[in-house]
Amino acid sequence: MRKSGSSITLALILSCSLLLAACAGGDVKKKSADGELATQSDQTNAQKRASLNLQLAAGYFQRGENAVALDKVKLALAADSEYAAAYDLRGLIYMQMGETHLAEENFQHALRIDSSNAGFNNSYGWFLCNNDRARESIPYFETALKDHGYASASLALDNEGICTEKLGDLAGAEKLFKRAFNADPSNLRVNENLARLYYKDKDYDQAKFYMGRLIKANVTDANVLWLGIKIARKSGDRITEGVLGSELQRYHPDSVQYASYQREAFDE
Repeated sequence: MRKSGSSITLALILSCSLLLAACAGGDVKKKSADGELATQSDQTNAQKRASLNLQLAAGYFQRGENAVALDKVKLALAADSEYAAAYDLRGLIYMQMGETHLAEENFQHALRIDSSNAGFNNSYGWFLCNNDRARESIPYFETALKDHGYASASLALDNEGICTEKLGDLAGAEKLFKRAFNADPSNLRVNENLARLYYKDKDYDQAKFYMGRLIKANVTDANVLWLGIKIARKSGDRITEGVLGSELQRYHPDSVQYASYQREAFDE
């Protein structure tokens, strides 16, 4: 299966950690009536309705059906007004829609309910970073990473790396990207970021290594293909350059990247 840019960005940046939380059926760190950790069987009927509607909302969001997703979130909150994951998901939906004020309100609401939740901190950190508030974002990623059981640690590390790079700390960004890679080598966006960072640093052997992993994963995003072409050109690998050029023409014939390739504008 070919992986486009949307599979790298939307699935990883926006929905990965949140969808795990949305489908988990509540916060397993809460205590049940008998003092044990709460599990799905401890949910009330209202909580079960909320969880089901949030799972549906997450699915619609993944498919880009934001209006339907928002309606399902509304139903989830009608069943359980303190369902923090619902506010977090609604924040991500609004963020995707460009509704910045509404997104921030919902992220902050989720964190007021559960300030230590790793996924919620990662979501809000990413929101801040994407709204020219990179410096503010770092503490939220660090809070997320304090949870050693956080399943999406690679995502939070990668997000923090991107924001650290925005702040001009390239050495710090590299360390975070490498930690993200070690946590999950299959994270395509981490491989892309490392390939891009090493290309900028003129370390073409390292750049080629991470780009090779993206090529094997059949990523067809225009930016990735163009980066791969430039890495191959600098490495003297004309075969890979030609193959990726053909891929760029096939999948993105009208793109800025393909126009640059046709002009041989490799250093722009």
